[in-house]
Amino acid sequence: MDLHQRQQFDFLLQTATERFVARLEERFRDAEPALVKLRAEPDGDGVWLGGFVDAIFQDFLLDTIDGGCFVLRSLPKRSIESHKTAILSAGTVEQGIGVLARCLFAELLLQKSIEALEQHSGYQSV
Repeated sequence: MDLHQRQQFDFLLQTATERFVARLEERFRDAEPALVKLRAEPDGDGVWLGGFVDAIFQDFLLDTIDGGCFVLRSLPKRSIESHKTAILSAGTVEQGIGVLARCLFAELLLQKSIEALEQHSGYQSV
């Protein structure tokens, strides 16, 4: 992956994480309850990680096969093992790439959001 593409992906991930964390903190009124809810059920009521990822893909024009490939090129070492069923039920190659890109991006966004909320939670208790 070219450095400028890597930089674009890092910007995308940072922006998505900031927006998602801000939304959770606002919705649950603080970092700690947001963190508890996110850990318990990432696609649960009020969190909706999957829906947020879909919106980010639309906002950043990644809901195409090229957008999916861009995301997948940015995440070459991530495991696809837990997503086999979703990929195989996608139907076409284009749909499979889109499903896999969203799943892997959601995993990474979840990880980064938990880290950010843990930091925010730690700062608030000081």
